[in-house]
Amino acid sequence: MKLMITINGNDHSCDLPPATRLLDLLRSLGYTGTKEGCGEGECGACSVLLDGELVNSCIVPVAQTDGSVVLTIEGLSSDAELAALAGGFASKAGAQCGFCTPGMMLAAASLLKKNQDPSEEEIREALSGNLCRCTGYVKIVDSVRDASARLSRQEDPS
Repeated sequence: MKLMITINGNDHSCDLPPATRLLDLLRSLGYTGTKEGCGEGECGACSVLLDGELVNSCIVPVAQTDGSVVLTIEGLSSDAELAALAGGFASKAGAQCGFCTPGMMLAAASLLKKNQDPSEEEIREALSGNLCRCTGYVKIVDSVRDASARLSRQEDPS
């Protein structure tokens, strides 16, 4: 199947079997920040934004992505959210081993694009599809809260 896909602002033309997973396409193109955890859509390590929606790339066949726009952790670097998220995760120790961090950051970025001042409950709901085996989530939630505060300071003109 021939498909056109835009990944992090870069257009790619591919000829792949339609059942190829989006995760495998991303990794074959060098986007290695997207991790495979479970391979079944349960852990969120492979989370990306597909046409603005958070998805598990390990269960999305490329046949569903023709003409789509994908944002991976590498592409998040051009957004203000990355600086805020990176600062939040660094200052609040939200990353331990780092394996889940790209998926967590994309889930958080998706939330913060829609709601820059989420409650703890909203943060936990937004991250509920992402598993972490190191931190117990408290530090991750604190990191997203910190990122939210950083984003609101960026928008404050005073």
